[in-house]
Amino acid sequence: MNTYDFTLAGAQLKALNTGALWWPDEQLLCVSDLHLGKSERIARRGGTSLPPYETRDTLTRLAADLALTHARTVVCLGDSFDDLGAALALPEEERLWISRLQTGRRWVWIEGNHDPGPVDLGGSHLAELPLAPLTFRHIAEAGTSGEVSGHYHPKASVALGGRTVTRPAFLYDSDRLILPAYGTYTGGLNTRDEAFRALMRAEACAVLTGKTPIAIPMPRTPT
Repeated sequence: MNTYDFTLAGAQLKALNTGALWWPDEQLLCVSDLHLGKSERIARRGGTSLPPYETRDTLTRLAADLALTHARTVVCLGDSFDDLGAALALPEEERLWISRLQTGRRWVWIEGNHDPGPVDLGGSHLAELPLAPLTFRHIAEAGTSGEVSGHYHPKASVALGGRTVTRPAFLYDSDRLILPAYGTYTGGLNTRDEAFRALMRAEACAVLTGKTPIAIPMPRTPT
């Protein structure tokens, strides 16, 4: 398992190189911002057509992480669908695929700003999930501790081999963890953005995803 190991509020966690979070003691896998059905939503609203394969690609990677970890609980940390219309428009093959992934597991859909209501795809639907010492929610809240959230799609850059590499990244400090977006067609917000400077402590780290996770001090100086 290719991971970066760290601690939040006493919980021993592993940031997988894929962008998923693994909590071994709870046998819990957490992914954020899948944005399933994004290509359908863009086409429906008259935008640029994108190859309609992102849901399959995202589910393929999620299935691989579930096979790797044998997770008993799965938390999808909000914005699992690009909107409720995209959830309703999922092809039957992909709905059945999600159902198979849910079999034998507790599956929690956390509500996000893109998908603020229940979808008819099994599992439970919660605004947030407290599981001591952590709380899982979609958007970070100031003044909290032990918080795991998503929403911002963080990305960070590092110099490697004479070039700058930018990748989706986990951000964590002593109070909170913000997950990268797991979905195939998701963009990202650079850690130098004011949103992160306001949320994350000075000692915050960024863990870049990719073949091998890379941990660096969170870049925060405006460019």
